[in-house]
Amino acid sequence: MKRGEGMKRDVLVGVDGGTGSIRVGFYDLQGNSLGFAATDYVTKHIHTGWAEQSPEDWWQALKQSLAKGMAMTGISKERILGISTATTSCSVVLSMKDGTPVRDCLIWMDVRASQEVHEIEELTGSKLSAEWMPGKLLWLKRHERDHYDRAEVFCEYQDWLTYRLTGIWSININNSCNWGYNARDGAFAENFYKQIGMQEAVSKFPQDHVYAVGDAIGHLTQEAADELGLGVHTLVAQGGIDSSIGILGMGVCEPGKVALITGSSNLAMALTEEALFNEGLINSGPDHLIPGYYTSYRGQVSSGSILSWFRREFCRDLEQGDEGVFDYLNREAEQIEVGSEGLVVLDYWQGNRHPHLDSKVRGMFYGLSLNHTRAHMYRALMEGIAFGTENLLMQFRENGFPIREINIAGGTSNSDLFMQIHADISNVVVNVPQERQAPCLGAAITVAVAANIYSSLAEATKAMVKFEKVITPNPEAHLKYRRIFEQYCKIYPNFKDWMHETTDIYIQTLTEKTD
Repeated sequence: MKRGEGMKRDVLVGVDGGTGSIRVGFYDLQGNSLGFAATDYVTKHIHTGWAEQSPEDWWQALKQSLAKGMAMTGISKERILGISTATTSCSVVLSMKDGTPVRDCLIWMDVRASQEVHEIEELTGSKLSAEWMPGKLLWLKRHERDHYDRAEVFCEYQDWLTYRLTGIWSININNSCNWGYNARDGAFAENFYKQIGMQEAVSKFPQDHVYAVGDAIGHLTQEAADELGLGVHTLVAQGGIDSSIGILGMGVCEPGKVALITGSSNLAMALTEEALFNEGLINSGPDHLIPGYYTSYRGQVSSGSILSWFRREFCRDLEQGDEGVFDYLNREAEQIEVGSEGLVVLDYWQGNRHPHLDSKVRGMFYGLSLNHTRAHMYRALMEGIAFGTENLLMQFRENGFPIREINIAGGTSNSDLFMQIHADISNVVVNVPQERQAPCLGAAITVAVAANIYSSLAEATKAMVKFEKVITPNPEAHLKYRRIFEQYCKIYPNFKDWMHETTDIYIQTLTEKTD
């Protein structure tokens, strides 16, 4: 019997702070789901390419999800051993030391800092995404100097939530690598910040406490326990980026497999002994998730968020039906042939992360004709997103990492049609875990390690993750998709300049309105 199995506190709580909601999963010590609850919150898109959320909304959503989940399952606070969070990354919070936000958070999909990261590359040679902390901070320093100067803490969603839980300001190795923190040096890339004229930013990063994934941070404060309806005995374990923690929840804890975590965005991630991608980033070192390994990844900015947009804007008439909206759309799309009768979608609704790191391009449909229906458009969206995913997997292959199987989880894994499209386009076997809420289960895994139920993240992952189904590719469909994918790959080089010019016209018009 492993340590901790006989104790009364036998429930692990994993929290997934995603783009659209906070999702809370309750698990036993073997990783079996005991219950689940979710609460939505609002994203404000004030301008094209902007995306903001209120940190207080996150906290209220966490309170509501915990209350709903505990009421539904009958789990008492006395049974809860610990809690851990997996949250969106590159979601920048400006806060006072007492946890009061100075302004709303610039979440990960906010790409307003495209000009700033272009200048950063010219100054330092580091090719950064407009999603990341440095570019966003530089934008805030230039355009909202009062907020920038007044804030006492620069951090992310993960760190702000950890503070609200424990009263401890800290950073975590998994998240802060995107700001230039090197786990082996134990320091930020201060010279980088000096080069871009933001050396003062480093002093506002909470560096007194630095935690690795699965570390025990402490326990809930009395205030947090009272607000959340939990006990002060509740252990708080260090989680991390939702996608990274989701890797664990999908059963990937050693080299050899790719984890594709789907949600508002898609991330293809693998544990590798050497870094697969070197783009001159401020920190691409190892140890971000599991010691000794690099977490090599490629990502799409928009995937599930595109489908949510399509449902919201074009499927309101289906909301009152007996059948779920996506169930209806999937059933209709299944009747349409591979290729959606000539429709090709470019999945760049919020720009492109990989392979182009280009925040000035946008999505498009090509091939619309008068015989196309909503179902054609929906299938084309799924195919376009899967083409974007294949573009990520190609980069792994080109860097010597063969891919024959992927473990896939997230909301879109509920669609057998979408999973088949992924398998057919990429010609890979798709393994779907039993627990679809991979970040929640991954966060629960970190609690199990912090509580010494298991000795390592790898041991806990192998013990707690189980699989539900395996989807194999259709060779005939794959051959058809290969030809369409080749055309998809030509869109960016052929239209890049035109898209940049068109985006610049919009930005110029927006600037003239706000001046």
